[in-house]
Amino acid sequence: MTDRVIQIEVASPLEVFGPGDVFLTKMKDMFPKLKIVARGEFLKLFGDKDEINRFEKRFELLQVHFDRFGKINEESVSQIMGDDENEAPPPLPLGDDVLVFGGHGKAIKALTLNQKKIVSSSVQNDMVFAIGPAGTGKTYTAVALAVRALRNKEVRKIILTRPAIEAGESLGFLPGDMKEKLDPYMQPLYDALRDMLPTQKFLSYLEDETIEIAPLAFMRGRTLSNVFAILDEAQNATEGQLKMFLTRMGKDSKFIVTGDVTQVDLPKKQQSGLFQAQKILTGIKGIDFIHLDGSDVVRHKLVTKIIEAYEKNQE
Repeated sequence: MTDRVIQIEVASPLEVFGPGDVFLTKMKDMFPKLKIVARGEFLKLFGDKDEINRFEKRFELLQVHFDRFGKINEESVSQIMGDDENEAPPPLPLGDDVLVFGGHGKAIKALTLNQKKIVSSSVQNDMVFAIGPAGTGKTYTAVALAVRALRNKEVRKIILTRPAIEAGESLGFLPGDMKEKLDPYMQPLYDALRDMLPTQKFLSYLEDETIEIAPLAFMRGRTLSNVFAILDEAQNATEGQLKMFLTRMGKDSKFIVTGDVTQVDLPKKQQSGLFQAQKILTGIKGIDFIHLDGSDVVRHKLVTKIIEAYEKNQE
């Protein structure tokens, strides 16, 4: 008799074993020759070595399914853990319009015409600028593309960065060390990732730096190869800072730069590097600019009206 321990890596035990252990019970019924004991995030198996190998291979596929779709159910357990002798089927494809499946199986898609342009442009180009007002889904769409690339093993790492420019507040007066000062500022990026990844997986990625969230200044001197990098709030980067970030690009990498040229928080004497980038880089093969507007707003309907009012006032 052989024994082996398997760890649940993608979710909490409750999500994998099901309410009242309904999924775990189904697995046990499918592998009656094995003794299966659950202890927290571990499964301990006792039985024939070949049978344990078969269970482990299928359980790994079940975890891949959860990683892609954000949930499992009795049907997916039956399909993937199946009790026949054939190879277990691969996870189902996502579908053409689904970027990733987030928490509780939520399908995350590009919802508007210009969001879909970001998606298609990122396939054709290694560097994409997504420029538009608040609430148009620039950052959310970019993060979804990054998570998809990571899940599909197209990149080994996600890097999310922002220039550490305060919108009327001073970071220096906030309590804590540098990370604690910056975490609230990076919160929109954390929120998007939490929407798309199981909590345990998200924390694991942060711990081993598969996902890195850092201020723009931390990018200096690095070469970012085989990564999906997103520069958010790029309107608050100076010309020198933006050039520094763009020239970090290494082999097999994708860059998306997002920004809102109507909300520049730089000192009045400093020009946004995003304005300069549009003038200098437009027309270069491999770089694309996507412009979003009020029609792309996916927040409360009042946000669209607010944006329109401000645009009218500026005119």
